[in-house]
Amino acid sequence: MFSSVAHLARANPFNAPHLQLVHDGLAGPRSSPAGPPGPPRRSRNLAAAAVEEQYSCEYASGRFFILCGLGGIISCGTTHTALVPLDLVKCRMQVDPQKYKGIFNGFSVTLKEDGVRGLAKGWAPTFIGYSLQGLCKFGFYEVFKVLYSNVLGEENAYVWRTSLYLAASASAEFFADIALAPMEATKVRIQTQPGYANTLRDAAPKMYKEEGLKAFYKGVAPLWMRQIPYTMMKFACFERTVEALYKFVVPKPRSECSKPEQLVVTFVAGYIAGVFCAIVSHPADSVVSVLNKEKGSSASQVLQRLGFKGVWKGLFARIIMIGTLTALQWFIYDSVKVYFRLPRPPPPEMPESLKKKLGLTQ
Repeated sequence: MFSSVAHLARANPFNAPHLQLVHDGLAGPRSSPAGPPGPPRRSRNLAAAAVEEQYSCEYASGRFFILCGLGGIISCGTTHTALVPLDLVKCRMQVDPQKYKGIFNGFSVTLKEDGVRGLAKGWAPTFIGYSLQGLCKFGFYEVFKVLYSNVLGEENAYVWRTSLYLAASASAEFFADIALAPMEATKVRIQTQPGYANTLRDAAPKMYKEEGLKAFYKGVAPLWMRQIPYTMMKFACFERTVEALYKFVVPKPRSECSKPEQLVVTFVAGYIAGVFCAIVSHPADSVVSVLNKEKGSSASQVLQRLGFKGVWKGLFARIIMIGTLTALQWFIYDSVKVYFRLPRPPPPEMPESLKKKLGLTQ
């Protein structure tokens, strides 16, 4: 599959070496009106930057997709595991709001009952599950983005780029949640049922003995309800926020920014995307937490019992968690790309053919 899309990727508007509007002598959005020449610019155009940058592989090659998947493993596995204490308290607030009345009260009650070690409950299924999810989420997103952009063609891929981001991320998350579901179910059972099990090796066999494979996959549908909107927002909002930051906030083109400066933009865009992600996905997250705790309940039954107010319990904790999480994930993922010298295309620009159609160039 990787080799079949590699040659198509060269026509992809998201591929940096093909965004050579400046190189071709076309006026860009930052060009000045005709007049006396000013002082020489110090900037490098995109074509020059592409030549100077020695990438370790071609964009959309098999190695590129594999290393993007590795970046997803590192970014998702480490960040979710680091935030296990906050996730634990958030889950307990959702399944027992009478006992855990708020984020600070939740930490206090958990520390009193389980001690400091209790805050780390569920770290193993969290690390394994979200590493697998990160592999599919980021790796397949890059694959689907290339495939869909080539199906649309260069002009339509630019015009409909937000829809492209949404479709590619939703497709990737569909498979990512299948990989995540068993470990997510185990994690929630450990975190929200005191005395049931304290470790992955105790919880997983016990769940299988009681309910069979259903115990691990009964939450996959509500997981899709939670994660697919979350991921669509995470990728589409991030991509468009990066584009907006470079256009309206950053005082110089991306090609002039150093790698650390580009990573700062990545972090800021990731946090903004994370806040919206938390709000969009929180109701389904509440249903998943309750559903994985209880036996024999369906998603519709849980949703009806919680009601409108109940599904928003723990939102503040989730905004803090997901905002930080998303920002760190994008920062780590982009850092992995920098470390392995992978192609990192800039925000897409309008293709020359579309500019001519709209009368923007002569």
